[in-house]
Amino acid sequence: MSKEVAVEMAEGALAVSGADHALSVTGIAGPDGGTADKPVGTVWLGLASKDSRPLAIRKFHPYDRETFKLATVHQALEMLRRRLQKAD
Repeated sequence: MSKEVAVEMAEGALAVSGADHALSVTGIAGPDGGTADKPVGTVWLGLASKDSRPLAIRKFHPYDRETFKLATVHQALEMLRRRLQKAD
């Protein structure tokens, strides 16, 4: 799990899907699996678009597993919304 992994995942999804945009998520939802450097709740979100540089951001959602997943999806979709808004 890293910035590079999130970018590569999004770029790979973009390449094989034929879409204009692709999102990726890589992280540790828990309840186990965290480390001191990457605690449970750490997530990288990636976004690749045909006509823009790829983007990856690191977030921390120290919630239960279900809330982690919901917060992560909302943040990924917000990344896409902002990119689409810029394109207008």
